[in-house]
This record gives sequence, C-alpha cells and structure tokens, in this order.
Amino acid sequence: MTKSRLIMGPVLFHWDENRKRDFYAQIADETDIDTVHVGEVVCAKRMPFFDKHLPDVIERLQRAGKEVVLSTLALVMNSRESALINEITQMPDLLIEANDISAAGLLADRPHVIGPYINIYNESTFSYFESRAAKRISLPWELPLSSISQLCETRKSAEIEVQVFGRMPLAISARCYSARAQGLHKDGCRYVCGEQLDGMEVATLDDAPFLAVNGLQTLSNHYVELSDNIGELQDAGVSAFRLSPHSLDMMEVAQLYRQLLDRKIDAGELRRNLQEMPLQMAFSDGFLHGLPGAELRSTLGQRAE
Repeated sequence: MTKSRLIMGPVLFHWDENRKRDFYAQIADETDIDTVHVGEVVCAKRMPFFDKHLPDVIERLQRAGKEVVLSTLALVMNSRESALINEITQMPDLLIEANDISAAGLLADRPHVIGPYINIYNESTFSYFESRAAKRISLPWELPLSSISQLCETRKSAEIEVQVFGRMPLAISARCYSARAQGLHKDGCRYVCGEQLDGMEVATLDDAPFLAVNGLQTLSNHYVELSDNIGELQDAGVSAFRLSPHSLDMMEVAQLYRQLLDRKIDAGELRRNLQEMPLQMAFSDGFLHGLPGAELRSTLGQRAE
C-alpha cells in the first residue's frame, strides 16, 4: 500500500502574522507533514497582512522537504479579486489549489489541486476535473463513504483527499457575519474576525451550540474527527488526509494522525489524546455515515458522563 499523505490545510482564521509565521516554522521543523497549504481562502481583505511573508514561509517549508500548495479564495466577488486570482494562477513554479471555479478554469492543463469548496458529487464531475490535469482532488465534507468509494473507483490518476480533523466549512457569503455581530459594516470591519482564533461560536435561542462564524464563512460548531474511519477510507482508495488548523497544538495533532496512519497507535488512543487538549471540542462524523453532520456515530474513547 502506498504511504498515505498527511496534509495541513490552509489556516482559515485571521490569525496575526506572528502567530502564523510561528505556526509554519513549527510545521517545517517539527512535523512529519507531507503537504502544507498556505494562502487566504476566506477573505481577500486579510491578504495584505501575510502575503508579504509568503515567499519566506514557502522557501522554509520547501527546504524542510514539504510540498507547498497555495490555496486561493473560495468566493471571488469583484474585479480586483478576479485580478488577484489571475495573478496567482500564473505563478509558474508553485502548486495552486482552486477553491472557486474561476481558478479551476485558469489552472486547466497544468498540475493543480481542486479544493473542497468546489462541489464534486458524481463520477462525471470528478472525471472532468481529473482530465484537466488536477493532481489531487479534495472532496467536499458532506459526502458519505458510499459516494467517496464510488469516486475512488472512477479515479485514473488524481489523488483523492478527505478532511479528517477540524471544523467543517458549511457556507460562505458576500456578507461578513463577524462584522455584523459587532454592529459594523463589512468595509469598516476593523478585522474583528481576528478576535476568535477558532471562529465565533453561535448558539440557538435555547443556548445550544449551533455553528461558528469566521468572517464571511459559516463553520460547523463540531469538529469532524474521522480517525475511526481512516482504514475504511484507505481501503476505498483515499490516499491523502487533511487536517484543518486550529488554535490547539497542531504539531501534536499532526503527530497523532501520522502515528495512526503508520499504525503505531489506534483510533481510540488518538481520540483520547485529542480530548485531553485544552481546546474543548465536540466531535462529529455524521456526514461520512449518511447521518446529520453534527452526529457522532463512533464513540470510541469517549469519556463516560
């Protein structure tokens, strides 16, 4: 069996530049991560804060033997952002992840990555992107295992990737929810989205946990955690497993998933270690099993109440 690829997805949150630089430096120096995504996915207004550091970050990651992927915006809304996407996709020596169909069109016929924000739900769509030189296709979060298996049977050359840890992006909008929650307009947002490292938690009127908000993006309140299903995903043909960064110790998270992929620990041990971390997380795996996404079918390692 080919060694599974462990992938660190793009940072979705508006972390300050020092935190992000330290994060990527630690990945370069301390993790057995195969592929690292950099770049802004959620809001173009955030890009100037960190783009100036990208050349140094990319060089350091590549020196450490990591494959680097530059992720692009999931929602392109105006001519300025279209120009940004056009400029990024012209970079000759960097693998680009398309998260909007406009970027996918510009990247056709050169190796690239299709991100999970592009809806691929059937074999014909998968084959279309694969025929246009997609090197790796990251499947949407809501696909059940049965659909993933069907797409794996369709593949000819592209790697298939699934996110196995982190909050799931559910929607993205032109409106900034974080700004509105503070009584601010999007154009004068004061970058309040940076005040919550893992997104602003949203509760129902009954004060039950519901969603999380990250600027323009709506996320699940639950953290998808698929350690108990990685074997099934590997058997189906998935060869790349994505971790979505959060404010907990992602170096430890990456080490745990690498040990699981290498069969040095089991899923129960991984789950127990995650539960002992300072960040309180409610786990879910419902989508993979054809259930509501917030449900957790696998209760391995759960503490008794």
